[in-house]
This record gives sequence, structure tokens and C-alpha cells, in this order.
Amino acid sequence: MQLALEPLSVARWQFGITTVYHFFFVPLTISLSALTAGLQTAWVRTGKDTYLRATKFWGKLFLINIAMGVVTGIVQEFQFGMNWSAYSRFVGDIFGAPLAFEALIAFFFESTFIGLWIFGWDRLPKRIHLACIWMVSIGTVLSAYFILAANSWMQHPVGYRYNPVTKRAELTDFLAVLTQNTALAQFFHTMSAAFLTGAAFMIGICAYHLARKKHIAVMRSSLRMALVVAVVAGALTAISGDTLGKVMFKQQPMKMAAAEALWDGQKGAPFSVFAVGNVNKGHNEVAIEIPNLLSFLADDSFTSYVPGINDVNKAEQAKYGPGDYRPAIPVAYWGFRWMIGFGVVSIGVGAAGLWLTRRRLWVAPEHRTGEDEVPHLMLTRSTAIGPSLSRWYWRIALLTMLFPLLANSWGWIFTETGRQPWAVYGLLRTSDAVSPGVSTGEALTSVIVFTALYAVLAVIEVRLMLTYAKAGPPELTDADRRSPKRIGGDGDDADADRPMAFSY
Repeated sequence: MQLALEPLSVARWQFGITTVYHFFFVPLTISLSALTAGLQTAWVRTGKDTYLRATKFWGKLFLINIAMGVVTGIVQEFQFGMNWSAYSRFVGDIFGAPLAFEALIAFFFESTFIGLWIFGWDRLPKRIHLACIWMVSIGTVLSAYFILAANSWMQHPVGYRYNPVTKRAELTDFLAVLTQNTALAQFFHTMSAAFLTGAAFMIGICAYHLARKKHIAVMRSSLRMALVVAVVAGALTAISGDTLGKVMFKQQPMKMAAAEALWDGQKGAPFSVFAVGNVNKGHNEVAIEIPNLLSFLADDSFTSYVPGINDVNKAEQAKYGPGDYRPAIPVAYWGFRWMIGFGVVSIGVGAAGLWLTRRRLWVAPEHRTGEDEVPHLMLTRSTAIGPSLSRWYWRIALLTMLFPLLANSWGWIFTETGRQPWAVYGLLRTSDAVSPGVSTGEALTSVIVFTALYAVLAVIEVRLMLTYAKAGPPELTDADRRSPKRIGGDGDDADADRPMAFSY
């Protein structure tokens, strides 16, 4: 990444900062909506107050998160006109289509049903109200799909033709844009990572309360669900990551080579465990490698040829003209490893928790009290080491709730910086995509203002989340349990004409 203080560099920094910040909220929105819907489904099916309290608790955190996600997401689209007008003119005919679908179908769909869900607790029949939160969840998934399809086109342009007169890319096959293998692989990987994020978030908060022997019934049921989701989503993240890596190998060989600091192509290419490279000389000074593994990961063969950074750079110079087509190698290399590392730790914590609680070993019956019948969760068969192991697990689980967020961030940093110097791979360079009329001062003012504003929003978000997460699930009233038999009735339906109330 360029460090010179010029409009291009400042615009890239602004887009990077706002995008990474916004994506903290996206995976939580996707996963928490579905997890909340699952808990409400359990309440509708069983009628147990534990599930209703859990639904209201996690639903409140979901609403705080989605509100912040919407606010920060709007800024992303404004930046296309602010700092990237040349890009907008070039790709507008293509990029605008999935974004329009996202706004007109997915976002409005999601917004409508979230309003019905928020205000419909004491007005809508249980099953109709439940359907609303499921519609919200479907809306978040659709929204993510259209956005990822647009991003995938930047990674691998399909379904277009270049108009030399207007010097723009024009859409010829919208279905190809939506269904290309890059979009499908990226969607699968992003969705599984999102559910791992939500599960880790839920595990961490459950750990906080269980370690303090609070709200045991609600947190116990939430924890078991979150542990299962973490393990399943973690496995799917690994599988989808492997699929996406193979797609990347064929479509963006430079990104694959940069991710492994592989300078010269070879058959039976090794997987890099640790490397210290010299970018100027084009080789590694220090390298710890696993022989042949990269070839297998890239092409399912231990003897496949994997091109290196130097090879791909020369090939792209011959194809696209003079220039340096290498991304920031250290960012790509370490970003790829931080993504994998934080993700693997998150999966491990989920798997360990699921194994340790497989027998649901709680404390002795004489210590049970009230509805929360278990004041503490034991995580081993041995009562001698149980409390100690429990305390350590709770601490690790609480910390781990941040790890998928970091993995997501590094994953997107790798995805976007590894494509450089292209804004649209093979078609439009990033240097040609920036707004020509924006000065360094204007761009710098913009990034400072947005960064300061986002810092304020971060404080608000964290304080809100901490306040409501530490408060725990609410106690229920008769109004919480009541569900009208019909909407807008009269006669014996005494609540029919009562205005809708905000549930939270």
C-alpha cells in the first residue's frame, strides 16, 4: 500500500477504515438474526419462559448491532461518489444492478419485517410474529449475497462487454454476475464465517454470566446452541475457505503467491509456516515451509505447478504493460495468517466447550436453586479440577468472542489489498479509479472527520453492548407471554385497539 500523502492513498485509507469498521457489524447482524429466530422458534414450540427470555435478550443485542450497521453502511455507498467517481462511471452499469437489488429487495424487505417484529410482540399472533424475525434473517442473507456478488465481479469480471466509445463496462448477463463461482464461493465462506462470529459472540457473553453464576437457565441453553453452531460453522468455514482458495488460484494467481510469499513458481510448491522476505530482492531471507502442501491446497495435487510472485508479475507486465503488479506482500502474507489463526482459535474454543459439556455435568443437586436450578457449570467429570478448568474456559471464551471479528477483518484486508493494483481485476487500476477532482486536503479532511465520527460511534456501540449484555435477560411479565388470537379484533379482545408498543 502506498504511503505517500496523495488523494489516492488517502482515499484508500478512508475506504479501508470505514469498510473494516462497517464489517464488524455485518456478520453479527446476519448470525444474531438467525440465532434469535431459532430461540424464538424454540419458545413458540415449547412455551418455555427460558427461551422467551433468551429471545428478548439476544434480540436486544441484535437490534443495537443492526442499527449501527445500517448507519455505517450508508457511508460506504457515498464514498463511491466522493472519492471514487472514476470507478463509479466505469462500473456503474454493472455494479449498480446488484446494489439496487440489495436496496430495493433485501434491505426494504428486512426493514419492513424488523419493524413488525419490534412493535408486534403484543399485537401479532405468535407464529406470525415468529415469521417476521425469520423474514429479517432471510433479508440479511439476501442483502449479503447481492453485495458479495458485486464484490466478486471486481475480483473476477464476467457478464460484461467493454465499450471503447464510452470507456465503460456494460452489463450483458446479470445472471452470470450473480451465479459465477467466485460469488458462490465467497458467499459460502462469508456466511459460515458470520455464523462462527455470532456463535463466538454468544459463547463469550454466556461465559461472562455463567462464571458469575447468573441467569443460568437462559445462558445454559444459549451456550449449548452457540457451541454447536460454532463447531458446525467452523467446519464449513474451513471447507468453504479451501474452495475459495482454489478459485483464487485459478483467477488471481498473484494473490495466491503473495499469501504464501512464494517468489518463484515451482512444482510441489511448499506451504509457508513462517517467512521473512526481501521485497526489493524478490526472495525470502527466512522460510519455514511444509513441502508440497501449497500445490495440494491450490490444485488438489502435491505436484501441481504454482506460479510465484516474480513469474506472475512478469506475465502481467507482458499482458497489461509496464508497471509493478505486486500487492503489498507483507500485508497479504500476514493478513492471510491472522485470518486463519484467529479463525482456528475460535473453532477450537467452540469444539472444546462442546466436548467439555457433552455430559451436561452440573454441580450437585443440593446446590441448585429456583428456576436457574444450576448456579455453576462444571466442565469436567473431576470435581477436584472442575472449578479451576471452568474458570479458565470462561476467561478464554470471553476473550475469544473478539477473535472471529479480527479474522473477518484480516480476511477482507487480504482479499482487497491482495487484488492491488487493480480496482477491477484486469480492467481498471486503482490509480485510475479515484476521483480526479478531489484534492489531498479534501480527502484528508474527509478521512479525519469520518475516523473521528466512527470513534465516537464505537464508544457508543461498546457502551450499549456492555450495558445490556451485563444486565442479562429480562424478567417476564404477563404482557410478555400474551399473544393476541387475531389482529385488530373487537369484543373480548381487550387489547385490540391498544397502540403498538416498542418491545425494548
